[in-house]
Amino acid sequence: MCKKIKKCHPSKELLEDICIRFVLNAPEEDQKSFERILFLVESAYWYYEDNVVENDPKLKSLSFKGFTCLLFKNCDVLRPYLAHIDDIFRDFSSYKSQVPVAGAIILDETYERCLLVKGWKKSSTWSFPRGKKSKDEEDHACAIREVLEEIGFDVSKLLKKDEYIEFTFRGEQRVRLYIVAGVKEDTAFAPLTMKEISQIAWHPLDRLDDGRVNGLKLYMVAPFLASLKSWISKHPSSVARRPDKPLKSICMWNAKTTKTE
Repeated sequence: MCKKIKKCHPSKELLEDICIRFVLNAPEEDQKSFERILFLVESAYWYYEDNVVENDPKLKSLSFKGFTCLLFKNCDVLRPYLAHIDDIFRDFSSYKSQVPVAGAIILDETYERCLLVKGWKKSSTWSFPRGKKSKDEEDHACAIREVLEEIGFDVSKLLKKDEYIEFTFRGEQRVRLYIVAGVKEDTAFAPLTMKEISQIAWHPLDRLDDGRVNGLKLYMVAPFLASLKSWISKHPSSVARRPDKPLKSICMWNAKTTKTE
């Protein structure tokens, strides 16, 4: 039997090094508020999870808040604010919910299927590949970057800046999704980031509607469907549609079944 490796928290030295690299070396303007600092800490967290933990089996994988608490506890500059971490997190969550989001609605060659991604957590919903804009980033640039990170596909040559659908969630977060049509069904997809996306799949548009469909959580998809179908009716595909038969979802990538080197 293989002896189970006992997991441990990152050392003070490692946390200090990460803090210096991602927080203290950041531009001064990004250190003027806890909202901006937490964005830096979030980048540090993903570096820890994707690089440090993956290369050291002895280290524990942490939640974002757990990592943040350890970072604040072990770094001299942040330690004075550890007692206020709950308030800082609450304000950060509120701030993040207002940051604009951009991404893409990717359609196959017949416009019968769209590509959706599912987040890493078991409770995650399906959504179009998208993500939050960085400071001073243009919407289309954000969409190209986030799609590349989440599915490993470059949409820059297919994306048209004036072809998009926009929706505002809860009256505070604007989500702009560019329509990228005509992507081959057999295109290879795989996320470039780790522990963010668990599945990538083509789903038939005709089977998607409000709420849940066949067990799928589609709360981030449903608001865009009416406008998407309207766009398709005005821009029909030049590729012949398939014969009348039920279209099935096609899983293109699954973290559980994909072997890593």
